[in-house]
Amino acid sequence: MELHQLQLSLQFGALDDAARHRAALPRHKVARWIRHALRSDAEITVRIVDAEEGRALNRAYRHKDYATNVLTFDYAREPVVAADLVLCAPVVEREAREQGKSLEAHYAHLLVHGTLHAQGYDHETNERDALEMEALEVLLMGALGYANPY
Repeated sequence: MELHQLQLSLQFGALDDAARHRAALPRHKVARWIRHALRSDAEITVRIVDAEEGRALNRAYRHKDYATNVLTFDYAREPVVAADLVLCAPVVEREAREQGKSLEAHYAHLLVHGTLHAQGYDHETNERDALEMEALEVLLMGALGYANPY
């Protein structure tokens, strides 16, 4: 499997438990997770935010008034993927606990998921696309050494 070039900016907003999230997101692992999901070179910013910032972004861009786990802002797909991935730390932490996963494993899955969105995959268009995206996520997570995230 060819791994593509990645220019990565990893940012942490104002978080109550920043140390816990920083520990689950070492830069080298974040880069590895994203690169495994890339089909071309990319410039990606990953920003970890609190519930307030996550909710404001979801409301402004998706017109949904709640914080969600990951938002993907894709700006270009060719010749280089350019995107921002915004992950809401409290939502990710709650979901990981509810699903019985480690925080690291859930972040890995959501970064793979967001990276696929940045390249045009969409699970909300129809069931076929959803199944294709989910199967690819399962394959990529397995290649990264993680269990099926579903």
